[in-house]
Amino acid sequence: MSVEVVVSDGVGRLTLNRPGAINALTLEMISALAAALDFFEENDLVERVELRGEGERGFSAGADVRQLRDWALEGRDTLEFFASEYRLNQRILTYPKPFTAYLHGITMGGGMGISVHAGERVADANTVMAMPETKIGLFPDVLMSWHLAWLPSDIGTHLAMSGAPFNVGDALWLRLVDTCEGTAPDPVLPEQAEWIAECYVGSDPAAIVQRLEQHSSPQARAAGAQLRERCPLSVAVSLEAIRQAQEIHTLEEQVAQETVLAHHMSLRPDFSEGVRAQLVDKDFAPKWQHARIEDVTRAEVLAAFETHPEV
Repeated sequence: MSVEVVVSDGVGRLTLNRPGAINALTLEMISALAAALDFFEENDLVERVELRGEGERGFSAGADVRQLRDWALEGRDTLEFFASEYRLNQRILTYPKPFTAYLHGITMGGGMGISVHAGERVADANTVMAMPETKIGLFPDVLMSWHLAWLPSDIGTHLAMSGAPFNVGDALWLRLVDTCEGTAPDPVLPEQAEWIAECYVGSDPAAIVQRLEQHSSPQARAAGAQLRERCPLSVAVSLEAIRQAQEIHTLEEQVAQETVLAHHMSLRPDFSEGVRAQLVDKDFAPKWQHARIEDVTRAEVLAAFETHPEV
């Protein structure tokens, strides 16, 4: 079974059991987790819930985007997957019983969505986190754009647009995890906060990239080069998602916005191409629809936020 469900000594234990795929989340796994949480809530023998991932490589690499790519190529609608995933994220965020997620190794994308929202987040010293969606033509979803929008010094904007990984020391500093089992590495992001704050200003993605490229810090220039490699439309949409999240006041609004965005972006050719380049053929040479971030129009960005997008 890809999700193991056990009740023992007052604890409802959930284990992601797809280690060969770093516990990438399928629709079936999301449905199994949701059903288990419903069962645990109604079961008086369950006092608290624990979630873990099987395998040494990591807790979860995120959604099974290869499955989603297949759906998109077959003409199957992706909306069911994203709507189910975001309902699960929301369920974990508002779960009425104590809920602890144990993170280790690779914890990215959808893996952050089912862990960062838990009432207690316990990571090991080797945990590496990221929202790398701009590499594959998507955006930082699973309600993480809401978290990222409020991180200090526009660090969340940097993480959203670049998909840069960060260690558990950074996660502790950003309060995305609560405790670390073992000795956490020193955080890196505080040292980068100054140039991040200087460069990630405003809502113009091309201007941000240009400021990074022209900055005196080698780290800033490296970030500018990273953004040039990401999907141009995704970079622009991710920035807009962060800016809009700063104006959203309810969880329901955030869920609604991300559902519309995910549906739109997952049906675009950039998504299939990004997954192909990163995970299928692994040539790491995607051919994006836009050659440069400067080629993405404001109208294209805003279209992704429309309730009934045409793609």
